[in-house]
Amino acid sequence: MNFPIHIEAFGANLPLHFIFETLAFFVGIRLYYYLKRDFVDPISDLNRLWILLGAMVGALIGSRVLALLETPSEIGHQTLLTIYQNKTVAGGFLGGLFGVELAKKLVGVRIASGDIYVLPILVALIIGRIGCFSMGIAEPTYGIQTTCFTGMDLGDGKLRHPVALYEIVYLLGLIVFFNKIKNKSLPNGERFKWFMLFYFAYRFAVEFLKPYHPLFLNLSSIQWAALFVYAYYYKCLLRSFHLMKND
Repeated sequence: MNFPIHIEAFGANLPLHFIFETLAFFVGIRLYYYLKRDFVDPISDLNRLWILLGAMVGALIGSRVLALLETPSEIGHQTLLTIYQNKTVAGGFLGGLFGVELAKKLVGVRIASGDIYVLPILVALIIGRIGCFSMGIAEPTYGIQTTCFTGMDLGDGKLRHPVALYEIVYLLGLIVFFNKIKNKSLPNGERFKWFMLFYFAYRFAVEFLKPYHPLFLNLSSIQWAALFVYAYYYKCLLRSFHLMKND
């Protein structure tokens, strides 16, 4: 397999990453509207639109800021173009979280709004990570060298951790988990909080399998973002520990 992977489509040689990134967005949106048909939404359509807008703007900014901090030594050499081109999903989630909370304050929504997005996000992430894997080492979603049986040549002749594939497997496991608890009685918004905690736990751990650049105390910007998410959702963690203790 030669990386990056391109395919012929519409008379052009297109990177597979671009196709799957576009497909991820399209499928995620369509799945959201499909689930919304059977969902009694306590939030009006107009307010939901403002919340979505806040999420998109926040994600746009957050994905670029966190990506910029991934390579601290290069910050002074970045241009506006490279800042815009470099992005990370983890930063998108963190920025989206701030964007949603700001939008909700502006429109006066005081209830949780994220549960309906969990499955669409998971599916979109899986599709997007297929595209990331197709880039090999041309995109910073590859791992360090390894002698593990999972090691793959991602384009530079070295066996590396295919961390994009690891994430796909992990996300499939999360889909199974959330499907199992779909009928469980939980506080509104709890599923989205669990998604964030599970996802950032993975992102914290997998950084050790990537050639990351420490930001502070030998932890990367994504790992610091993960710690922030855990601090932000500490009440959810306490409730979850209490729930497991009583089961």
